[in-house]
Amino acid sequence: MSRPATPGPQPGPERELLTADLPGAPQRALAELLAGNRRFVTDTLRHPNQNAGRRAAVAAEQHPFAVIVGCSDSRLAAEIIFDRGLGDLFVVRTAGHTVGPEVLGSVEYAVAVLRTPLVMVLGHDSCGAVQAARDALATATTPPGHLGAVVDAVVPSLRRAEEAGVQDLDGIVDIHIARTVEAMLESSTALAAEVAAGRCAVVGMSYRLAAGEVRAVAAEPAELVGAMVAAP
Repeated sequence: MSRPATPGPQPGPERELLTADLPGAPQRALAELLAGNRRFVTDTLRHPNQNAGRRAAVAAEQHPFAVIVGCSDSRLAAEIIFDRGLGDLFVVRTAGHTVGPEVLGSVEYAVAVLRTPLVMVLGHDSCGAVQAARDALATATTPPGHLGAVVDAVVPSLRRAEEAGVQDLDGIVDIHIARTVEAMLESSTALAAEVAAGRCAVVGMSYRLAAGEVRAVAAEPAELVGAMVAAP
């Protein structure tokens, strides 16, 4: 006698397609992410859009509602942290969320072609890339191979932290997140134009490895920080 099948994770309620052309889409996309993170923190996960039906639905095209430019750290898996599924997030990850031409091109593709209304820079406490850059400066050494490129990308954030009198690692991480937001907008005219038009927003958030929570560090437009703080 065969054993009845065990039901897998069930998706949450169907989400309205969020694109840059809908009024208030950046704020609504951010609310989706914060709600998912709250579910992750409180262990009330829904695992939305992680079944065969969703796989079939997004096979032909994608409409992610947020871009995550995150650190490559193995503990920073965006779909898990924000309780999302297939087709929801357009994720670009590098060590220390460093941003080069390929990263900017990926973000521009999501924002301009896929009409994604939100870009999030996601860093985390105890970041190894920031610590590596700090060590390299302190010892006046250059890491071997291509690790030097990661360090070089983080050093300007260390200089800014030094000017501000910030010495603790997590304070420097916050500065690095904010600087990444700033650098992306300065380097990408396409992204800056979408933000100026109100069709997209860029936020910087820091993830706490032990607690699982994200918190606001920076945003453009700046008033989005208030929305993040006020969100349940």
